[in-house]
Amino acid sequence: MDNTQRMISLLGRLRKQMNGAVSESMQRDGQKYGLNYGVSIATVREIVATEEPDYEFAKYLYKQQVRELRLAACHLAVASKVDTHEFPFWARGIVNSELAEELAFALLSKIYDINSLMGIWTIESNELVAYAALMAASRNERTTTEVAFIAAENAVRANPDSTLIANGVVALLCFVAQRDMSSKVGIPVLLERLKECKAKDIIKDELGWRLEY
Repeated sequence: MDNTQRMISLLGRLRKQMNGAVSESMQRDGQKYGLNYGVSIATVREIVATEEPDYEFAKYLYKQQVRELRLAACHLAVASKVDTHEFPFWARGIVNSELAEELAFALLSKIYDINSLMGIWTIESNELVAYAALMAASRNERTTTEVAFIAAENAVRANPDSTLIANGVVALLCFVAQRDMSSKVGIPVLLERLKECKAKDIIKDELGWRLEY
């Protein structure tokens, strides 16, 4: 089967699990897509798990204006194929926080060039792209403390009023602190360098109880 036939087959399986109520609820919450069948993420993951990973097919699905296909693409893509040349493609498709989180969880958390991704995406004024990078780095074993600190500072500077960015920075700093105990000394210094803003306030409040200084 070519990509179109494979997509039609996959979409048919996904549509059998459609939930109109969930779709309407997501629209009210601002999680907008071209088409949204309201299939739960858990179900999308379960269905996609039966498919063979295929990077080109994943990119084909990611271009579609259908929520479930874009979510499926995050799982079908091959992490080893995602380098700096591919970053713009995946960034263009991040249309809401749900997709940012699933892309981070399923694909970007496994890529080799995670430090490059942080360096490029966290200077973005597009909070969704920066958020995806922070969340991916908070799960990627190749994330380094030094780059994580720079990325956190850049993300807050670019999006000072973003709750999403604040949440992403908290997740990243907690991850770094768990893997590198010495980083806990540097985190208060990092926080002092941040300019006063909404994101900084959220980060300080969250880290105050998440990390025991």
